[in-house]
Amino acid sequence: MRQVSLPFDSLSRWIPLIAIVTALSACSAGEQSIDSMATEVVDADGASMGSVAFPVSCTEDASTRMRLGLALLHNMTYTEAEAAFRSASEQDPDCALAYWGVAMTYVHPLWPDVPSAALFESGRALLEQARTRGTRTPREEAYVAALEAYYRDAETRDEPARLASYAAAWAQVAADHPDDPEASLFRALSLMATAPGSDQTFATQREAGAIAEQVLTRIPDHPGAHHYTIHAYDFPPLAERALPVARSYGKVAPDNSHALHMTSHIFTRVGLWEESIEYNARAADAALHHPINGATSHHHLHAMDYLAYAHLQRGDDAKAQEVLRHLASLDGPMMDNSVTAYAYAAVPARIALERQRWADAARLESRRPAALSWDNYPHLEAITEFARALGHAHSGNMVAARKSVARLGVLQTQAAALPGAYDWGIQVKIQEVAARAWIAYGEGRTDEAVKLMKDAAALEATTQKNPVTPGEVLPAGELLGDMLIDLKRYDEALAAYRSALERSPNRLNSLYGAGRAAELAADKQTATDYYRQLVAVAPASAGTHPRLDHAGKFLNKS
Repeated sequence: MRQVSLPFDSLSRWIPLIAIVTALSACSAGEQSIDSMATEVVDADGASMGSVAFPVSCTEDASTRMRLGLALLHNMTYTEAEAAFRSASEQDPDCALAYWGVAMTYVHPLWPDVPSAALFESGRALLEQARTRGTRTPREEAYVAALEAYYRDAETRDEPARLASYAAAWAQVAADHPDDPEASLFRALSLMATAPGSDQTFATQREAGAIAEQVLTRIPDHPGAHHYTIHAYDFPPLAERALPVARSYGKVAPDNSHALHMTSHIFTRVGLWEESIEYNARAADAALHHPINGATSHHHLHAMDYLAYAHLQRGDDAKAQEVLRHLASLDGPMMDNSVTAYAYAAVPARIALERQRWADAARLESRRPAALSWDNYPHLEAITEFARALGHAHSGNMVAARKSVARLGVLQTQAAALPGAYDWGIQVKIQEVAARAWIAYGEGRTDEAVKLMKDAAALEATTQKNPVTPGEVLPAGELLGDMLIDLKRYDEALAAYRSALERSPNRLNSLYGAGRAAELAADKQTATDYYRQLVAVAPASAGTHPRLDHAGKFLNKS
């Protein structure tokens, strides 16, 4: 997404009040470990941003601004980080790493966007300033060289190739400066960005997580170490390892929207919906009160999507609808990027599909709000088309369902051509195959339907969700269970729901489906186990949700 520079005179709220933990000067940088220079950064409201260790060859005032920029960069609040780095360069034009910092904010290794041609040109110009301004230490020159590895010949290479060069360069910087926690963390971030999506052992992510955890032992309140530990372990088999970090990150940066939200990546992975709701509500509020250049922040909308998802898993339809109404009520400009578009596509689709409101799903309108650049987001338009296809298929309107599937085919081709490292084309393909399965099922072609649905679930099992989403809009594994239970193939249905729960623990519909499949198979004990888990996940929704009511009645009879 394009970064918009804030005017320097608008930076007053971001000029930090710094508590100096250790006296810092360029001349002493070689005489003490970088770790020992860890400095706490606080924002203008006195809220902590965590501590970073970042000696730079700049004036004291510019160094203060540089530390703020770095903390914001690690929190992935890129626009604010850019403003802080620019402010440092304005205060001290010979602060070489200030220009490096601005160029760093254009690179979003884990996000679905890539820099525009104009930003690539701007980044190279900034790095030229970084190479020639002031007096640079060998470590600072290594930082500049690492970023140049990404920008070099950028237009002739795709994003995976650029990120591979970036990762190799940061690995070299970290090896040459083993006592530098910031270099280690940028290496960890680049490892995650280049991890092979097909590796179900998550070896690269484990390596990145170990690096971040090691930094935490040295600087316990480092924002980047918290943030990257969460991203490294944001996978079902690893998520439990990040729970302590998730629960502390909100204290390290209690007023930073993205930091607050990031905790919920782990809460979502392990199905802790109450904690996800708490932190996403705080994140949404923090972002709403900190618009970016007068526009509603994408961080606000990102948190609202996760909030709606958590409310649905708690069975709290009323709260999920409140999120939807809130999105519709937002007035004025908003940041036009894929995170914003994802929230607007996903929330209404989730509410309709999670509650089997097929008529509502069929009536969903795509490309809303119209002010967003939907031509750039075919993978997100596909969410609405997928919901429409399922809605029409379940409602018996196969002509309309086929029209939506045809549109999914077009969107899949466009999504596969997107420039980011993440393969959105596969995600749209899963949706398209699942939709075709339910059309076949509605037309009585049962064997074909089951085969297609199994194909979609198998393909889904080879992929990982993108960080922009709390989970698939409707998991293919869960849809397979729904089809099998309707066919009275209860043992197979139970197995499908169990697989879905391994990927997405404590999903309401998967818990219900597993319990219902066991109940219909006369496996009372297994049904009791799953229904107990279900009512524990959503205790406040009894009496308002038919699936929870069914589970409660079953348990009362047991």
